Amino acid sequence: MVGNKIANNDMTEGGKVKAMSDNILQIQQLSAQVQDRQLLKRVSMEIKAGEVHVLMGPNGAGKSTLGYVLMGNPKYEVTEGRILFCGRDITEESADKRAKEGMFLSFQEPPEVPGLTLSAFMRNAAEQVRGKKVRLWDFKNELKQAMDILQMDEAYADRSLNVGFSGGEKKKAEILQLMMLKPALAVLDEIDSGLDVDAVRQVSDGILEYQKSCGGALLVITHSTRILDALRVDYTHVMAGGKIVATGDASLVRQINKEGYEKFERLAVDENS
Repeated sequence: MVGNKIANNDMTEGGKVKAMSDNILQIQQLSAQVQDRQLLKRVSMEIKAGEVHVLMGPNGAGKSTLGYVLMGNPKYEVTEGRILFCGRDITEESADKRAKEGMFLSFQEPPEVPGLTLSAFMRNAAEQVRGKKVRLWDFKNELKQAMDILQMDEAYADRSLNVGFSGGEKKKAEILQLMMLKPALAVLDEIDSGLDVDAVRQVSDGILEYQKSCGGALLVITHSTRILDALRVDYTHVMAGGKIVATGDASLVRQINKEGYEKFERLAVDENS
């Protein structure tokens, strides 16, 4: 539920992302800890504009931690390495600055905010990221179009943010933000968890519309692979023990579905020995 602002020189006509270089994100030998407990160990990754990267791994591997560290969650301390976003070092930047510059992180469990309607939240976020007032009529039309793609009841726009929403509607609200804010990079953390078949398809439609509208890059963190059926996966990364232990193409997803993570967990142990 984190918004974005693409820097003035990072947008072309038609809303397509134009990075300072092809690399939207460069993670260089990144290590991080919480209370002296090391959770990430020299992680490296590069994501270019328009690419879809998938991050998989067993529970406790560090996948969600990587998402939090990328967004600058102050709970996590970076002990080594750098994060470059559109060619600029953002390792020490706060979460709100990263969001305004074009990074987005969806939550596994989106928080409820009583008294703040989904519509009011979205309009305020849009004005923050665009740096100007958004005409109410234009905003309502844009919001309706996005909600139609997600097959989301328009009545939710006037309800308190996520309050009383089902798990599926909360996930749709996250993708609604993605579609409206058009970040240069979106980190989607277990966006398909708890969704039925129809909801997965609708969420996938929203993600595809986001990519079509702005050419943004995706880092999809997932245990399930249902959400990947509609996406063109460029790279698959496997994390175990806080490290990236394997990288491949979409075929690596199929290998994991067939064989599980045992082999990759052994790789993490062997590297530590």
